[in-house]
Amino acid sequence: NAVGGMVVAGPEGFRKNQYRKFNIRGEDLTPGDDYGMMREVMRRRFSRLVKDEDEGEEVERPDLLLIDGGAGQLAEVLAVLADLGLDDILAVGVAKGPDRDAGKEHFFMPGKAPFMMPLKSPALYYIQRLRDEAHRFANGAHAKRRSMDIKKNPLDEIEGVGPGRKKALLHAFGSAKGVGRASVSDLVKVDGVNQALAERIYGFFRPAAGG
Repeated sequence: NAVGGMVVAGPEGFRKNQYRKFNIRGEDLTPGDDYGMMREVMRRRFSRLVKDEDEGEEVERPDLLLIDGGAGQLAEVLAVLADLGLDDILAVGVAKGPDRDAGKEHFFMPGKAPFMMPLKSPALYYIQRLRDEAHRFANGAHAKRRSMDIKKNPLDEIEGVGPGRKKALLHAFGSAKGVGRASVSDLVKVDGVNQALAERIYGFFRPAAGG
């Protein structure tokens, strides 16, 4: 149940009515595939922009894309933009330093060596505010989706899976879909799930195999 977040800011400040969340849909993505999730979010965001432009709508292109990540994430973004014919949009990767301390961010731009900004730079402070707002928005969207997933999902239909075990399963596998892909040997590793229950869960998501 990964969620990507996008925030927008202009001279007047944050434009919260333009914020967007992206529930990651890619079924071929593995947990922790940051590059794959970045590709999906960027393609969905900018495919819509291209579609609107092709239909004659007045669209405001971003002057600058700040990407939460380093050279690898930036490369994925640039590839998507190029594929969509939007390689004139400037994208910059922002990665925390080795100690993940604020103020030690490394910046990545196409064709340039990574660089840092002076610690007291107003631009650095503003970029940190943008990144913190993006994290706040994405984390809130993720928590809301996770809460909805916990409250209502297929696990509720499995005998022996109460609220505690459901929460443990979702924590271990990320979503009901992730639980459904798990093997019996993986399921029994979850706290509160014995062999019999693991087989019941496994069979629930595979009716033919479960008899």
